[in-house]
Amino acid sequence: MAEIDGPRLEPRRGAARQLVVFLHGYGADGNDLIEIGRAWQALLPDAAFVSPHAPERCMQAPVGRQWFSLTFRNPDERWLGVNKAAPVLEGFIDAELARRNLPPTALALVGFSQGTMMALHVGLRRAVAPAAIVGYSGMLVTPNDGPAEAIAKEIKSRPPVLLVHGDSDDLIPVQALFLSSQGLAQLEVPVEWHLSAGIGHGIDPEGLRHGCEFLAKRFRAVISA
Repeated sequence: MAEIDGPRLEPRRGAARQLVVFLHGYGADGNDLIEIGRAWQALLPDAAFVSPHAPERCMQAPVGRQWFSLTFRNPDERWLGVNKAAPVLEGFIDAELARRNLPPTALALVGFSQGTMMALHVGLRRAVAPAAIVGYSGMLVTPNDGPAEAIAKEIKSRPPVLLVHGDSDDLIPVQALFLSSQGLAQLEVPVEWHLSAGIGHGIDPEGLRHGCEFLAKRFRAVISA
């Protein structure tokens, strides 16, 4: 199994009590998202942040990485891709939690685009639910883009999820937000969403604020549980 790694940020104060794992999009790498952690440290002072580089080189962006290839020739390639990449990501998450001596409930996953697909795929299948999942500009992946019921038997945990999407996204259309939200609700996963007006395939300051506040709230809920 391939091993992955990437840039890290230590907590603003003391030893880590939470772990936030950023999952970058197609053609980027871990450096693309790690600075979000620095912006979030004021509200998440006890969190450590890590942003692993995806395991494969991206042929469409040779200096970037990909969780899985995208040829757009196979209608099921996203489903095949998330399943292929999942064990590598699972191994990284488990090792990072163990390295910091943190329980699985101290985990949050934050993805962008292809990284959101990975965050939802892996997060919903962990034996112990993460504290939260935040997904920007992505989607819930199902076989042949079919109904969410097709993966119902695979779901092991139901962490709270926030989906954020730009209403002008021309790469992953905004309909993906509504379809994914509906699918998660059908799977009895608690889901919230935010629509960023005038934003394409990216993250605006308002979307970042919503994501940070969502994580802070969910981490507090885990601590008080």
